[in-house]
Amino acid sequence: MKKKAIISACLLGEICRYDGKLKQVNGVLEAFKEYEIIPFCPEAPLFGTPRQRISVIRMEGKNKIITDETHEDVTQKLEEEINNFIMKSLHPDIIVLKSKSPSCGFGTTPILNKKRELLMYANGIAAEIFLEKFGHVQITDERSYEV
Repeated sequence: MKKKAIISACLLGEICRYDGKLKQVNGVLEAFKEYEIIPFCPEAPLFGTPRQRISVIRMEGKNKIITDETHEDVTQKLEEEINNFIMKSLHPDIIVLKSKSPSCGFGTTPILNKKRELLMYANGIAAEIFLEKFGHVQITDERSYEV
């Protein structure tokens, strides 16, 4: 039975980023060629590609995912999408996420205040939920696999 890897879909070459650009990382593809790969992108199914950017905004002690142009709070939509994905993707052996992403960043996501000033770097919404649900699984990002 093959090991399973949940990998941010953009790292696999899928056109799912907000700007429609490629972010394929060949080192990720090579490192996990023997795995059953489970592509993951919570944003594209909800908002399409391309789409307006989203940011993590710290409001009243909580991180919210807010669209940059229309200032819509999409936190709950993303949480539901991520949790639905998790219910279908049990027992991964490793999770590889896209650094700096508001969804997938693992310790690298800019957390902004209401004025959109940088407060700190932390986890994106999906990284937080994955840590909660898959705390025993190694979570990393593409920087470990770039050549």
